[in-house]
This record gives sequence, C-alpha cells and structure tokens, in this order.
Amino acid sequence: MTHPTPLRPPHAFLRPRVLDLYCHRGGMAMGYHQAGFDIVGVDLDASCAEEYPFTFVHGDAIEYLLAHGHEYDLVHGSPPCQAYTPLNAYNHKTYPDLIAPTRAAMRAVGRPYVIENVEAARPAMVDPVMLCGPMFGLRMYRHRLFEASFPLVPPPHPAHVARCIRNGYLPTPKRPFMTITGGRHSRAWQRAAAEAMGTPWITTIRGVCEAIPPAYAQWIGTQFLALEGRAAA
Repeated sequence: MTHPTPLRPPHAFLRPRVLDLYCHRGGMAMGYHQAGFDIVGVDLDASCAEEYPFTFVHGDAIEYLLAHGHEYDLVHGSPPCQAYTPLNAYNHKTYPDLIAPTRAAMRAVGRPYVIENVEAARPAMVDPVMLCGPMFGLRMYRHRLFEASFPLVPPPHPAHVARCIRNGYLPTPKRPFMTITGGRHSRAWQRAAAEAMGTPWITTIRGVCEAIPPAYAQWIGTQFLALEGRAAA
C-alpha cells in the first residue's frame, strides 16, 4: 500500500487540528477530540449545527477542503453512504458517489486523511480496515470501513457471540446488544441507542442512527499521533 500524503503536521507545537467533512452531528469529531485534537466540522445540512459539539461550518465539504484543508493536520471525511446502502435497492433513488471526489480533493490538498464508509462501499475504497463495536467494549455491532493515507492495524475483532435485540427494542439481560438503525422508535430507545454509541448529546433518532461511535475515531486519532511521535494535549 502506498501512502501519498506526508506525515508532517503544519502546527508542530500546537494542539493538532482535524477537519471533519460531512460531519453530521459529531460522532467521529468527539472521538478525535478525546484523542487530543481540535475539530472543525463541515456539512451541507445546517441542522447539524444544533448538536455538533465543536466549530461548525455550513457549506460544501469538498469546496471547503480545497480552500482550507492545508490548514489542518488531519482531514477526515464520511461521505454520505446512501449510494451503497442495501436499502437503495428498494427505494430506487440515485445518490451521488462522493468517495472518489473526496479522495481526489484530499490528495490534492496533500494532508494525511481518513475516509469512512459502510461495508458495502468496500469496492470504492483503497485497502480499508474494518472497525466494530466490540473492539472497543461497545454493546452494539456496527461495522464501518476506514481508508487512511497512513498505516492502520485494527485491534482484534471479537466474535459476534452476544445476542442482539431487534431494532426498536431496548436491550435485555438475555439480548444485551442493541441494533441501531432507522425507524419509528421511542424516545427511550433513542436515549439508550445514544448511550450505547457513546453519543449522549445527540437527541434525534436519525442523528444517532447515522452516527459513528466516537471510540472509533479516538482509536484512529491516537494511532495517528503515535505515528507522528506526538502526545495528546
């Protein structure tokens, strides 16, 4: 695997900065913050600003990246996954494939980068690693792929032996893992799902269903800082 971007942050003596593209409501952002980064998020959905826990920019992710990406130590992007989700086979809608354009812009800017997406997007990604909830002690199975311009070796993936409750239901002692996907769920379910994900500030069902557990980004950010020889601030 080639690593096209240099591992030389522009702010060698400051707290490192992450540009969080397609930031939604900040699941990945919180993990990078926990790893020791300052965060700026960009999204076309202005409603994300209601709950995004860090500096939020309402705008086009790629346009902002090309204009300002060089100001950051690390660029993260979570392009919309609708083009790859299996549900798209039923709704017959056409969604933009933004993984390749996002990668091209990241490489043009020349900063280290991470691209996240769902398992079905694997053919569009370059040597991704897969992360899942039990790798980080979370009671939910949530496979997500991460392509990085720097080496990532995932932690061990425990077998999926714990039983999972049906979507929309609260966990029980016999089925302690939650299924977190969209639907007409109760507020109690939404709060339990946010707690299981590690995103208690997210108060909408759609927000928590689209979120990525912060533990994933905290692990990635820690790996990046270790490669840089930098301790978390």
